[in-house]
Amino acid sequence: MASTPTKLQTAADIPLSLFTPDEMDTWLGKLTYVDGAPTDDTIQKVYDNLDFVRALEGYMDAHQGASVAALLKGFREAGAEDNDIIIFSELMDSQSLFLTANADTVYYVGSINLQNGPMVFESPPDALGVIDDMWFGHVIDFGRPGPDRGAGGRFLLLPPNYDGSLPDSGFHVAQSRTNRVLVLGRSFLVDNDPRPVVEIIKKSIKIYPYTPGGYGTSIKTLLLGEVQPGKPASITPVKFIEGSGLAFNTIPPSDHTYFDLINKLVQEEVEGSFDPEIMGALAAIGIVKGQ
Repeated sequence: MASTPTKLQTAADIPLSLFTPDEMDTWLGKLTYVDGAPTDDTIQKVYDNLDFVRALEGYMDAHQGASVAALLKGFREAGAEDNDIIIFSELMDSQSLFLTANADTVYYVGSINLQNGPMVFESPPDALGVIDDMWFGHVIDFGRPGPDRGAGGRFLLLPPNYDGSLPDSGFHVAQSRTNRVLVLGRSFLVDNDPRPVVEIIKKSIKIYPYTPGGYGTSIKTLLLGEVQPGKPASITPVKFIEGSGLAFNTIPPSDHTYFDLINKLVQEEVEGSFDPEIMGALAAIGIVKGQ
């Protein structure tokens, strides 16, 4: 059989859509090319646009972390350190700046530091609360939606990568991806009066280090030698800071200091505690752990 001659493709056969024009009018302005290669001015415009797009992506994707970082910054402005609780005994008002808060329940908020090991949070009864990590990732609910079902309970909060001993019972155990966790709780008025519930909150909330081999560890476990007997936990009374009438800000900024806030969070938390997709967007604009 005779072979079919190969038809040579000529320039006239190439679709015009494959060519790069010498000039293009775009929303970036006029882009110019020489023989398909961008000029220096066009290269700079494209790189500037990439910086803008990546910064915008980082801003949008990292907003959960910025929200928590702004909350912690606001707590510090109010005088609350880790393991302290800000309580709004006379309800929240317009002096403090919060997102999505209201003025008809008693709020109590704070952060718990897990860097030195697991911590216990004892919650008040009849609460409505959540414990989140520093990326607003859910750790565990407490109160009515939580495993204590509104009765109040002991919550054992584990730091990232914790592989130590755990109690056999007596705690609601939850692991955090970050070295700090955020406590956000509210309780309800009694006959439109906040005072009775404030008294219960202050009496009930406790924050203290977990003692391996202590409460929650059975004699069987101790006899097996899996953990040594521990002394009873040393419980220091929680420092409550009055938030009603106090002026402080917990809302993330919308100017360039937003990225300073995110960078501080990235540097303070453990590597791998945030989603890789978000960290990739932040790395594209220079926010990298350890740098």
